[in-house]
This record gives sequence, structure tokens and C-alpha cells, in this order.
Amino acid sequence: VQLQASGGGLVQPGGSLRLSCTASGFSLDYYAIAWFRQAPGKEREEVSCLAASDGSTYYIDSVKGRFTISRDESRSTVFRGTVYLQMNNLKSEGTAKYYCARKSPGPESLQCGDSASLFDVWGQGTQVTVSS
Repeated sequence: VQLQASGGGLVQPGGSLRLSCTASGFSLDYYAIAWFRQAPGKEREEVSCLAASDGSTYYIDSVKGRFTISRDESRSTVFRGTVYLQMNNLKSEGTAKYYCARKSPGPESLQCGDSASLFDVWGQGTQVTVSS
């Protein structure tokens, strides 16, 4: 069971990036997946989440209208899949290391959660730097 985050990089303010979170060893049909970010000297914060129960989404206020979370719907493999975070009109405050995470197993694994403690499997993180 693992998550691998990729797609980060250096982008100018106003630019776009698409992050990918590749899941293996479990089915995305049964777990919510979230993106968190942590900037130097700041606490980790949840940026977005995709619920497996009904496809509902969560976004932190500062990224609403600019970020979109989605899932690869090809379903070519049951125990492998990808969740994306499309980030448009990036701002300098978006500079951080971005992590994807899986909701912990249990009766609420399909729903999003509002705390990092509710997620049990984490990707290694991918750095996003927004700078001119």
C-alpha cells in the first residue's frame, strides 16, 4: 500500500501545475484521498479532498475557484489509480511541499476528514515553488 506524489516544480505567479498522486495496493473506490501542504515554519494544512462515497470535494477557502481535485476514471486496474490536483493561477503563498494522503480504514474511510491524524498512508511529497 503506497502513494506517490509527483508533478511539482517551479512556476511563476499566475501559472499552473498539475500534481498527481498514484495509489497502489488498494482501491480508490473505498478511501477518500486528500492533498495537504506544508510551507517552511508553518503547520501542515489540508488543501483539498475527494470523497470516495459520492465524489464530493473539499477545498480550503484560499484555493477555491483555482484548484480542482479529480480522479483517473479509467479504472484499468482495481488496485491502482491516480488522483490529480490541478492548480491554476498559483500565488506565492502556494509555495510548499504538497503531500497526498489516504483516509484511515474504518467506517468513515470513504468520507473526507479535516485533520491529518485521520489519514494513515502518505506520499513522499512534491515541492511546489511559486516565484518570479
